[in-house]
Amino acid sequence: MSAAPGPRADAPGAPAQWHRVLTLLADVSLFIGTRTVWTQAATHRLVLAAVISVCYAAILVTGVLALTVRRARSLARLDLVVLVTAIALVLCTWALNHAGGDEAVLSTQAAREIMNGHQVYDNPWPWLFRDPSVALTPTTDGGYDFTYGYPPLTPLLILPFLWVGHGGIPATAAVTVVLVVGAVLMWRLLPVPWRSAATMVLLGFGFLPMYARQGYPAIVGLVLLVPVVVRWPRLGAGGRLGASGIARAACLGAACAAQQLPWFVTPFLLAGIYAVRRGELGGREAARVVLRITGIAVLTWLLINAYLIVTEPGPWIRGIALPLTQGAVLHGQGLVGISLYFTHGSDRLDWYGHASMLLAAALLALFVLFVRRLGPAATVLPWLAFYLATRSQDGYYLLMTPLWLAAAITTPLAEFSGAWQPRPRWLTGPRRKQALAAAVVVLVLPALVSATLAVTGRPPLRMGIAKARHDSAHSLSALTLQVTNSGGSALTPHYMLTTGQGMSKWWSLTHGPATIPAHSTATVVLRAPDGSFPLPPKDSTRFRLRAFTATPQTLSTKDVTRAELGLKG
Repeated sequence: MSAAPGPRADAPGAPAQWHRVLTLLADVSLFIGTRTVWTQAATHRLVLAAVISVCYAAILVTGVLALTVRRARSLARLDLVVLVTAIALVLCTWALNHAGGDEAVLSTQAAREIMNGHQVYDNPWPWLFRDPSVALTPTTDGGYDFTYGYPPLTPLLILPFLWVGHGGIPATAAVTVVLVVGAVLMWRLLPVPWRSAATMVLLGFGFLPMYARQGYPAIVGLVLLVPVVVRWPRLGAGGRLGASGIARAACLGAACAAQQLPWFVTPFLLAGIYAVRRGELGGREAARVVLRITGIAVLTWLLINAYLIVTEPGPWIRGIALPLTQGAVLHGQGLVGISLYFTHGSDRLDWYGHASMLLAAALLALFVLFVRRLGPAATVLPWLAFYLATRSQDGYYLLMTPLWLAAAITTPLAEFSGAWQPRPRWLTGPRRKQALAAAVVVLVLPALVSATLAVTGRPPLRMGIAKARHDSAHSLSALTLQVTNSGGSALTPHYMLTTGQGMSKWWSLTHGPATIPAHSTATVVLRAPDGSFPLPPKDSTRFRLRAFTATPQTLSTKDVTRAELGLKG
């Protein structure tokens, strides 16, 4: 009786099994959201519905072939099929959903102002937000931010697309094209077996194409960082940049001229390059390499900003710093959720911002101190700081995730084995492990203390609803509140009523004091935004009355029952 045959060894030139699986995963990621788009197209855009149906067939056939082809070259060609299919789906989705949001309309308006020679920064455009689909950004001073607050590269890229349509359509078109170009670029730069990973994270799953359809300038910054991050520890190897190194340094500067998020990862990349080059060439040559990279990046950044630096220097500097200074209300999935949803507020919101900046500085110091271990995480570490920020939105984390992948594939830990790590005498003695642990604690402790101060703050205002005025059975027109300031300083609160996790429009003060002195109680009458606040019919809706102050930044929240609003149930 013959023995059962064992598994047959792969033929020469056969692809690795993990390569098959990766291609299959990228292929599967294209299903996400495709049914919704097809349903939308089938109602009134039959040509697009037909294209999407062809994409379905391509996904299915590619799935079969990915598991059955015998040669690595054939599987590499299937990776290209997956990329082309993903691009087709992204473009079809844009053709159906291209109106964009606040980022898109602001970027498009900035492009129009540049084209017409008008001021771009510090120039409010409130009419852009009349469309209910365009989100407002409330600020703690009781207003809204109607201005453009990003560096100018994205509006410059939008200029050739202004003919595409009205509203935010030119921005969504430009940024979607940039994303597609970025996907092709990253696909090309990665090693052949890993290319489908680029398709998956940039075009699959649907979240980055969604941000592109919203016109987010961060997409432009992400794409420009892709060639910088791929094999980034080799930049300046041997003390030479070459044409490729000069182009990558220019991309770094251009990324910083597109949006502010690249500002946070740049110090980590430069510090890592210095550490690797110093281990290879010595301190002086390493410094020269980093200075050349920095000089090219700064020059590129200045060239892109030059027109606005000359024409509106003051507004320009305030505009590009706006995300750090605008005082937007709390929002996000980070630590601020404690004050937003669990403790009913805090009188020490400013400490969230302090904690975020202190943690960013601590992470950079730790990266330099332990670069041989933390080097591959240079593209991930910076975003930890945003978890403590007042605006800790998930977009700040996920918009740069393709860089995580690019670094993981092309920057192994071995690249940092010879990197220089600062080791003062007190860190090299017989108790160096204890000294290093103490250094970690000292670096991180200020951020932890600041975060603790923020989350343990108490809401300074106590609010009670004395009267709710209705203009119909399903809407409010006014609220009368009794507000007590339990804090030690006078506060000028601004009020809103929310029905979900997010924020709504401010209610205007029609009677009562704007500023409430310390340890005093006042009666205020508030008018609903636009004269009427619709009330959801569901009994399970949770109402929250919120009061923000700008100086100092505080939040006070009161959970409101339906009975207090004069509703049944």
